[in-house]
Amino acid sequence: MKILFTISVLILNAVFLQLNAQEKEQKVSVRDMNLLEQSNYSIIHPADWEVNLDKPLGVEFIVLSPLSFENDKFRENINLVIQDLSKYDIDLDKYTELSVNQIKTMVTNSVLIESKRISKSDNEYFQRVIYSGDQGLFKLKFEQYYFVVDKKAYVLTFTGEQSEFENHKESAEETMNSFMIKKNK
Repeated sequence: MKILFTISVLILNAVFLQLNAQEKEQKVSVRDMNLLEQSNYSIIHPADWEVNLDKPLGVEFIVLSPLSFENDKFRENINLVIQDLSKYDIDLDKYTELSVNQIKTMVTNSVLIESKRISKSDNEYFQRVIYSGDQGLFKLKFEQYYFVVDKKAYVLTFTGEQSEFENHKESAEETMNSFMIKKNK
């Protein structure tokens, strides 16, 4: 009976320790998030990322990560560009083809890593394009989501230094996957 009691206590302790470890892990992985909502879209981003809505060069917003270390010279970021396609007959396939060709000619030392159609929900798709290249002194990696909705192209881009990309990828993709377009009725 004493052995059975000891085994029961050990099992309960193991279960308690496992539950405690999982609880601590969940607390560490949960981030404070903020909602950015505009008339035609919304996105949820980490609360510690800075939002810029000044719309420089036609960019709807830029969400900038905190610097990763003391001498960090580049802030990983997510931005959105919306292009009016009403004068053109362009679907998601054609838009992707044009964009990938433009990457090849506009980005120094560009390397296309992935171009994949993703299903977001019933009858709703986007194209995910991942590529790397150089911009000035920076060796960058990009992950873009292309949406073509209501005669508009929405291009959501995560940009990071190649050496830091993976460190921010989970937060960036969580943010990008929260992106919602408010469709015209």
